[in-house]
Amino acid sequence: MSAWLPIAPCTPGDCVTVAGRRVGAARRVLRVAACLAVLLVGVAATPVVRVVRWLPAERLVRCWARLLLAALGVRVRPTALPGRQVGGSLLVANHVSWLDILLVAAVRPGRMLAKTEVGRWPVLGPLTSWGGTIFIDRDRLRALPDTVEQIASALRRGERVVVFPEGSTWCGRGGGRFRPALFEAAVRADVPVQPLTLRYRAGGAPTTAPAFVGDDGLLPSLWRVVSVRGLVGEVEFLPQLPPALFPGRRHLAAATQRVVDRHRYPSTITHPTEQPVRVPAPRPRADVAH
Repeated sequence: MSAWLPIAPCTPGDCVTVAGRRVGAARRVLRVAACLAVLLVGVAATPVVRVVRWLPAERLVRCWARLLLAALGVRVRPTALPGRQVGGSLLVANHVSWLDILLVAAVRPGRMLAKTEVGRWPVLGPLTSWGGTIFIDRDRLRALPDTVEQIASALRRGERVVVFPEGSTWCGRGGGRFRPALFEAAVRADVPVQPLTLRYRAGGAPTTAPAFVGDDGLLPSLWRVVSVRGLVGEVEFLPQLPPALFPGRRHLAAATQRVVDRHRYPSTITHPTEQPVRVPAPRPRADVAH
């Protein structure tokens, strides 16, 4: 593990709880089986969708992601969803769980940025690779500039790219600092940053059950998710931030975090190990700093 990698203090034992009513064991098994079936359909269909250009790929991705979430017992609730937009954009969200990827895809699909380990996961690995995911090797700092340029190139082509700049998952009660490196891609491509706030509720109350933190395993996390009754994933779209209004990527990253944090649960804006972000008011600039 590289020393520069962000590490969240959240652990499954201390931060993750499944409060409220749970579904029975039979329903949990049915949910897991339905999840596997939808995943296999996605694996089989993805190469066809990539080859047959006239298929409505984005609509199919949204439907598939919603179907997979429904199989897991998760309902999607988008808020302030903007209309259809032209051109590239960098979608930036807080990071709680592997469910985050499905939540965003169910509402506004885009090319995901994921760690290289995801590409080696069974079933999900090939699916994410075929879906155009951009992989980042978090153990090799030297590879970061190439990844940033790959994202910038996709943005220049008018694509949407989804990133989680905290660099690690947090339980939802708090969050990490937004690393500014990925914001450089939006600066270079001169495309807006679209902040998103992701939240999870069960029975109307905030829940940490979907959190995928610390040494948590994928299978225990999956079993915990399918055990929750009435799990809702909320995706709130916030006002876009044009890079031209900020002196550079660090100010852009800090301003984005300030917007995202403001819409988290009021009592969970920062973690005790994190310092609140103080951002000066954005000011116009003549050129884009690289």
